[in-house]
Amino acid sequence: MSLQGKTVLITGGAIRIGRALCLAVAERGGDVIVHYGRSKEPAEKLQAEIQAMGRSAHLVQADLSHPRRAAQLVTRALNFGSLFAVVNNASIFEPLTPVETSFEDWEKHLAINLTAPFLISQAFAASIRPGEHGRIVNILDWRALRPGGDHFPYSVSKAALAALTRSLAIALAPDITVNGIAFGAILPPSDGGKTENLLTFVPARRWAELREVEETLVFLLDGPRYITGEIIHLDGGRHLI
Repeated sequence: MSLQGKTVLITGGAIRIGRALCLAVAERGGDVIVHYGRSKEPAEKLQAEIQAMGRSAHLVQADLSHPRRAAQLVTRALNFGSLFAVVNNASIFEPLTPVETSFEDWEKHLAINLTAPFLISQAFAASIRPGEHGRIVNILDWRALRPGGDHFPYSVSKAALAALTRSLAIALAPDITVNGIAFGAILPPSDGGKTENLLTFVPARRWAELREVEETLVFLLDGPRYITGEIIHLDGGRHLI
């Protein structure tokens, strides 16, 4: 598959899974606009790495907890040229129960994990001219379709993002495809959570490989246009148990 000549905006692209997603696009010949919040140094290192591959990489900084800044992100990205796709990857993931969740926690998770993807997708859709084709990929979690009591505001916001993915797929067709990837055990939790028993309920009995993450994203960016409104679970079967 090739993304030659296409530019993709990836939010939260400087570190962890976001970094792998950016490199996946560049390795397939695409150019990348890397959004970051506070990870300036990792973003600059990633930019240099992508440029060394002969691809274009631009950086845009924005605090996505502020709706106005999220809404302006696509406009800023368009300063570097037209966009083929947006990957809504940025999110926060905090181990909060319903009792522990403050109003501020609730608002912050919804702002970054749900409102920002909506505003970014809305602005991206407005940038697509008649006859052009674009793609949106939302990064989800197996918890989105099997929510529990742990990571409460995170799970609720991702469940809402799954609904947004399907709604946008209908509303933006046929010019824009909208799909999601629901991750399971990809990387150890950034919040330092325990991992000893994490694979107990994963039928595949292993962590995912970043190569598998990259291949799934590229498939949704360059695969059949007839696929839209789909959420692919890259979780080793975790959502089944």
